Amino acid sequence: MVNSIQTSLSGLMASGKKVAVASSNIANARTTGSLSDAENAPYSALQTQNVAENGGVRAQVTEKTPPFVPAFDPDSPFADADGIIGAPNVNLGEELVITKEAEFAYKANAQLIKTDGELFDTLINALDTDA
Repeated sequence: MVNSIQTSLSGLMASGKKVAVASSNIANARTTGSLSDAENAPYSALQTQNVAENGGVRAQVTEKTPPFVPAFDPDSPFADADGIIGAPNVNLGEELVITKEAEFAYKANAQLIKTDGELFDTLINALDTDA
């Protein structure tokens, strides 16, 4: 039972990390910057990947490839001579799907912990009645 709880807890933490990364991407979707000046670079979009670890899972955070893309905005202070700036490589629809998937995974892991506790209580009650 302890292993199932540890596995579910790792799933809860991974789901929380996925929501945090998606939230960061959504919040910074319009944080543009310069493609040539590293000091004024645009927000680098992030992604998560589940990695199996010690009988559980861990959400590993990495930069998306590419983390930002060129966009046309000649009025931006970050625009080059051709009016090109860097825009985060964020797809809002994709980020919302990731958030929903993480929500479902979180709920499933929380339910597993609850069910595990109920089974433990049933086992203890069964042992008490046998004595």
